[in-house]
Amino acid sequence: MTATPSPSPTAKRVLLAAPRGYCAGVDRAVIAVEKALEQYGSPIYVRHEIVHNKYVVQTLERKGAIFVEETAEVPEGSIVMFSAHGVAPTVHAEAAERKLATIDATCPLVTKVHKEAVRFAQDDYDILLIGHEGHEEVIGTSGEAPDHITLVDGPEDVENVEVRDDSKVVWLSQTTLSVDETMETVDRLKEKFPKLISPPSDDICYATQNRQIAVKQMGGQADLVIVVGSKNSSNSVRLVEVALGAGARDAHLVDFAEEIDEAWLDGVSTVGVTSGASVPDILVEGVLEWLSTRGFEDVELVKAAEESITFSLPKELRRDLRAEAAALGSAE
Repeated sequence: MTATPSPSPTAKRVLLAAPRGYCAGVDRAVIAVEKALEQYGSPIYVRHEIVHNKYVVQTLERKGAIFVEETAEVPEGSIVMFSAHGVAPTVHAEAAERKLATIDATCPLVTKVHKEAVRFAQDDYDILLIGHEGHEEVIGTSGEAPDHITLVDGPEDVENVEVRDDSKVVWLSQTTLSVDETMETVDRLKEKFPKLISPPSDDICYATQNRQIAVKQMGGQADLVIVVGSKNSSNSVRLVEVALGAGARDAHLVDFAEEIDEAWLDGVSTVGVTSGASVPDILVEGVLEWLSTRGFEDVELVKAAEESITFSLPKELRRDLRAEAAALGSAE
């Protein structure tokens, strides 16, 4: 049997990561906005970007969604949706004061971290929340137990951490972090606090981990990695860092294919392509088409995991959709 010749070093190819793009929480949040617009009409107000992706936000704005930074910007009596990143209890209270109907599109994996924070605070633990200062998810989680939570923004922040009782300390994390950097932070915390407790289950979401694993698998083979995603998307930014750490010679984050610089392709024979967990696949298809017109037509899949997780719509929408279906059924 004749062996299949391996591609020549100069052959142009694309390594396409799988999984990539939408995770279950993002898919749920985007569909929730679309369903709310169908159900109630526009406008539907959304506090903060529903997910961190420029294309998704612009598309939903064209359909009638209005994105606001604060609950106070929503007219009294209107409908407001909370983004996939979650909000603090004070935001729910503000919405109630303004007589707003709320739809909570918080990702269930973020909700899990919120519940962990509440439970450990009730048991009077000091909670060390590993995450990035100012990120909406961190603000929301911290708001669940502000008197018990201390933010730890990376390994270099560990030396500044102080606790009341080093025998009652637990760590939690933002769901969209780099797995490696988070564990480096945890290791340093454990050196300082040997009795540090870990959360009952991993806080970093399955989709974030899977996308990072796929990038690690292709990073060492790629001269250039293009990550499709927005600059305010934490998990997308992390993918660039992971690609470089895995051995990619160069890596860049772009929202759209037209942002790719032709100069990045100089001397490049293998391009890795992936996308963050809030990126629709149409944007990846645009990048592949852009590369194809420049000779990168051979696309190989780098598969790290199968994903089959789905989440049901927010309960507020499910309740109303069921009522609508029942009304239609009784009218027949």
